[in-house]
Parts: sequence; structure tokens; C-alpha cells
Amino acid sequence: MRLKKLGSFGAEAGRFDAPFQEIWEAFFASQVLVFRGLTLSPEKYLEFARRFGRPEPHVIDQFHYPGHPDILILSNVQKDGRPTGLADAGTYFHTDYSYLDAPARCTMLYSRQVPSKGGDTLFADQYAAYDDLSQGMKNLIENLVALHHYGNRDDLDKGSRTVASVLTEEQEQKMAWVRHRIARKHPITGRTALYAVSGSSFRIEGMPEDEAVDLLDELKRHSTQEKYQLRLKYGVGDVVIWDNASLLHSATLTDPADPRTLWRITIKEEGKPS
Repeated sequence: MRLKKLGSFGAEAGRFDAPFQEIWEAFFASQVLVFRGLTLSPEKYLEFARRFGRPEPHVIDQFHYPGHPDILILSNVQKDGRPTGLADAGTYFHTDYSYLDAPARCTMLYSRQVPSKGGDTLFADQYAAYDDLSQGMKNLIENLVALHHYGNRDDLDKGSRTVASVLTEEQEQKMAWVRHRIARKHPITGRTALYAVSGSSFRIEGMPEDEAVDLLDELKRHSTQEKYQLRLKYGVGDVVIWDNASLLHSATLTDPADPRTLWRITIKEEGKPS
């Protein structure tokens, strides 16, 4: 399968119908894999996604695609004065489903409407961010476990456009605290990466809260430096897949009046599918 590199990581793939083993290997080698200009039904999109593992429906169930709860609609478009999808989702560096005990292997976005300006996704390479840490910092965090919860550590204002997407009371009751190592070994590649040091990580086990937040903030500032970033621009019909265990990512804010719609599928981290 022909690949076009996007930067120090990330690649465009030439064939959506390539043998899946080639796609699987290219995905974990590239961390971000992009297929351009596809025309997919919800059924065909889901069929492809399930090759990577079991989809996990998002807790915000009011924006599930009708008849296909494994697809979450991300959109700023309104119909009859009501939102058709989740707007301003994930506009801060985070890792998908890091607030769950079994987090996400990969996330897929299928671009349906592209705004005239903006709408890019930023990715930050957490393999490289870990590798560049001083040996002293690596020793410090080697056995540390972060405590995660749904939310954005940097913004808890429910009226903000950079807060984690607001849950209903019923949805909030489904959320609980979970534990993940800060320096985490990737379940497929075996490489160590910083894991979700921005976003859902609020505390560190066995550490005073102020010290924990200071350390997490230091790691966040380090791991989201521009030298670790890739900016991805979308065209209509593009499908992007990214590796949550080795990346942070952030949506970018767009004009609410400039239509943008994507279909999102998130795959849980489990054993390699057949």
C-alpha cells in the first residue's frame, strides 16, 4: 500500500481497499492514517471500522446516528432550531475514552461537511514527547498512576467552548474515576508513550493534589509543544484514523455559522481482531 508521509508521523494511504493487514501495520507505524475523498454509507463505514475492533458508543447518546449508535455525529448544523450533532467537541488536547477503564484503541472521523475556514485537527506525538524527557523525569514518572475522570482539567466552565462536552445528569452518573499509568506501554507496539497527560487526568495516586496538577501541567506543556504536532486539514469524504495510545489530539474552534459535520466511531482497546 502506497503511503505519503504527512510529517514526522502521519500518512495518507492510497488504497481504502488494500489488504487489511497492510492497513493495520501502516496505521500503527504512522499513528495517523488518512484516506482521501471517499463516499461511504453508514453501513460501509462501520464495516471498515469493525476490522480494528469493537466500537464503543459515546456516552452522549442524543447525537448517535439514527439506527447506528456506534456512530456519533459531530456537527454545528441546526435543523428546526435544534442541534443535529455535538458541536465544539474536544477543543483541547486530550485522549479519547481515557476516562474509561478500557480506553480507546483508535478513533475514526469521516468528514461530511467541511467549513470554509478552519476545522483542522491537531495531533501531538506522545512517543516522541516521552523519548525526549530527561532521564530524571522518566525515573520520576515510571511507576506513577494518574486518576482520570470525564472532563477537561483546564476548563470546568460548562458555558465555555473548550470545556468537555457537557453531559446530562443521567450521563454523568455513568462516569467514574479510573486509573492509567502516566508512562504507558503501548498495547500493540510495546513502545512507551506519555498517556493522556492533558484532558481527563486530574490527580496522581499517592501525591498531594497541587503537586500532582503541577506535574501533569508540566508534562502537558512539554508534550504539546509545536515540534511534536501535526495539523490535519480535511476535505469532503476524508476518513482519518488515529492511535489514541500514542497521541494527544485537539479539535480547533470554527465559526458556529460555518457548517461542519463529521461521523465519529471510536474503537475500544482489546486484543488484536482477526
